[in-house]
Amino acid sequence: MDKIKIKFPDGSVKEFDKGVTGYQIAESISKRLAEEALAVKINGRVRELNIPINEDAEIQILTFDDEEGKEVYWHSSSHLMAHAIQSLHPEAKFGVGPAIENGFYYDFDINTQLSEDDLRKIEEKMITIAGENHPFERVELPKEKAIEFFSKKGDQYKLEILSELDDKNEVISIYNEGDFTDLCTGPHLPSTGKIKYVKLLSVSGSYWRGDEKNKQLQRIYGISFPKKKMLDEYLQKLEEAKRRDHRKLGKELEIFLITNNVGPGLPIWLPKGTILRETLENFLKEEQRKRGYLPVITPHIGNINLYKTSGHYPYYKDSQFPPIKFEEGNEEYLLKPMNCPHHFQIYASKPRSYRDLPIRYAEFGTVYRYEQSGELNGLTRVRCFSVDDSHIFVRQDQLKEEVCNVIELIQVVFNQMGFKEFTTQLSFRDDNVEKYGGDLSLWDKAQQEIKEAADMMGLNYIIEEGEAAFYGPKIDFMVKDALGRKWQLGTVQIDYVMPERFNLEYIGSDGQKHRPVVIHRAPFGSLERFIGVLIEHYAGEFPLWLAPVQVAVLPISQNYLDYATEVYNALKQNGIRAELDDRNEKIGYKIRDWETKKVKYMVIVGEKEKENKTVSVRQHKEGDKGSLGISEFIDKIAAEIKNKS
Repeated sequence: MDKIKIKFPDGSVKEFDKGVTGYQIAESISKRLAEEALAVKINGRVRELNIPINEDAEIQILTFDDEEGKEVYWHSSSHLMAHAIQSLHPEAKFGVGPAIENGFYYDFDINTQLSEDDLRKIEEKMITIAGENHPFERVELPKEKAIEFFSKKGDQYKLEILSELDDKNEVISIYNEGDFTDLCTGPHLPSTGKIKYVKLLSVSGSYWRGDEKNKQLQRIYGISFPKKKMLDEYLQKLEEAKRRDHRKLGKELEIFLITNNVGPGLPIWLPKGTILRETLENFLKEEQRKRGYLPVITPHIGNINLYKTSGHYPYYKDSQFPPIKFEEGNEEYLLKPMNCPHHFQIYASKPRSYRDLPIRYAEFGTVYRYEQSGELNGLTRVRCFSVDDSHIFVRQDQLKEEVCNVIELIQVVFNQMGFKEFTTQLSFRDDNVEKYGGDLSLWDKAQQEIKEAADMMGLNYIIEEGEAAFYGPKIDFMVKDALGRKWQLGTVQIDYVMPERFNLEYIGSDGQKHRPVVIHRAPFGSLERFIGVLIEHYAGEFPLWLAPVQVAVLPISQNYLDYATEVYNALKQNGIRAELDDRNEKIGYKIRDWETKKVKYMVIVGEKEKENKTVSVRQHKEGDKGSLGISEFIDKIAAEIKNKS
């Protein structure tokens, strides 16, 4: 038989018979690998293990340890769940069922509103079907045959998807799994038997295709694993995530409030939350001041023509509040969806020379998006949020150095906040020209420049096509919190498009007019989202420099309230955020209460402390730390705050 060469990730090359499958290759390496294999990546494309390989190729056997292996596992689990739902509810019609970052979901239309008890029944049915070890069988077929099949099934959602597929450029495929058939591009596991341990987590409403005008379907979220230990660890992590939920802690710690009387997705910052927010702002403002940024403030609304010029309207039209129109005149205004068009007006307000550049404008600017109600989530998805926005106007020869300076600032921010692990994504354009503005050659230039800057800074990145902003490529920073969850926070973007649209210029050393390049950047991203992530990262136990309340002063009884007030005033006069607990309660009750409020230091004063001008110090979760003189304690706390420890 003809031989082909297979190259492995470690660079080694082996010969196999033409037509060899991924499973056979895994089996030739080890029995264990064959057992754990879920799919195979062939020349960068993930395929089923039973696909014949007929030419030389680079391959990787994917297991659950690989992100792409998990994706195949969870996507197959979504099909298994749909199979179980169909068995229990034969009238079910199905929308889409993708793998997501942690697990999977499926949207479906049935006549019954599902309960927790129903989820358990579906789980049990999934395990039964998995035990039957049905193979996932791929069938490619003409579009008309697929339409005929799903018409007989009466599944209008699959028919709608099919109506939009171009069978001249796309292969249409279905997957059979036992008596269940689904429209899908795959790939899938070899069989249902690979799916061992399943937990269905929740059911919620979801409008078909995310459009409130469409019917609301039910969406079940689930997770699955090949080993019970993995499922147990995940469920334990979920419980910890519930304990850290920023919506729960935000209420308990009196950080923010969201009320329907004001409107969903419109957070109100309570005093403690405002202190937390202002502390973050002041930290970044100081870092920006050292780096030559100039503060600016712009309005919350703008003439709609400003956003038509930028392209934000109608580009973001579906996620914007309706324009504000007046009966008299033809003026229309828009709640600000982005800060950048306003900053461009500042730059264009007077002539600029090459000697003026770079110019760095910075603003904590509030912007507005009309997110769908079902997408709102505490502080992490809101309709009104403040961006630590900056727009840097540079000459071409300054571009890469300035991008590197921005990356360094973002690294400083993440390190200070305790985000030790982060990865980066270079978000580039794809071939869909309608999604983007500007000249293609400038896009290529910008993408090359942003990649070179990332390389210069030694960033560990992946490249994702189709994720760019409509005006330029960007670097998106993904941090891992204390639970190992990924969050997209900071960003830096290169923009050749807006300077053209707004006719931005400077006079070069040659006396001629030139276009500046604009760098958009936001280390925090949205302050609301950033604080929501911080609350969960720290579980509400903020480092001292960030804590809204740094010290609680607790008199043992009302007899020592005068001395407690003296200590409290001394702390306040030294810039330490303190609260005096003057309640007529037992000291044990007060200590327990302040522990639940997660305040790092308590100072307890009684007769001995009053006589000696000392305080008895307790630290959150650590207990008694002994006695210190008032000035000694203040010096200790002030140093800890100054060092941001």
